[in-house]
Amino acid sequence: MTPQRLGLWRRALRSETTRTVVALFAVAAACAAGGAEAQVRAKADLRCEQASEVLLYDCTVALADSRTSEPLTGLAVTIGADMPSMAGAHSVRPVVATEGPAKGTYRFRLALEMHGDWALLINLSGATRDRVVKVLRFEDGRVGEATPTRR
Repeated sequence: MTPQRLGLWRRALRSETTRTVVALFAVAAACAAGGAEAQVRAKADLRCEQASEVLLYDCTVALADSRTSEPLTGLAVTIGADMPSMAGAHSVRPVVATEGPAKGTYRFRLALEMHGDWALLINLSGATRDRVVKVLRFEDGRVGEATPTRR
């Protein structure tokens, strides 16, 4: 390469636009190389039943890989709850779930502040890191899927 051409290349690399483009390509290449294994996304099947006291619920969540349906085991699982209709006004401190007897199941007890629709935030950490949000309607003696409201 001639000295003149080398000087042109150096000036081009010094321009901020060129540096930005080169950096973006480097980041894209790194992401593509590191993304050979796709991240595991979790799917959750959640069941809750009223416990011995009002507003106290015993729950079980079955966690599985969303693509393969293989049970997700050996994870640290925490569950928090927030009332979507009153964001921030009613929220429940996260509780730690324990692994259940069946593969991929985790159990926890949830104490709510009132009946109604609650968004349960299921946080997974360990070999799989993910967050799944499920909205359920908690009523006296009954727990079911929350129905969307029309406005």
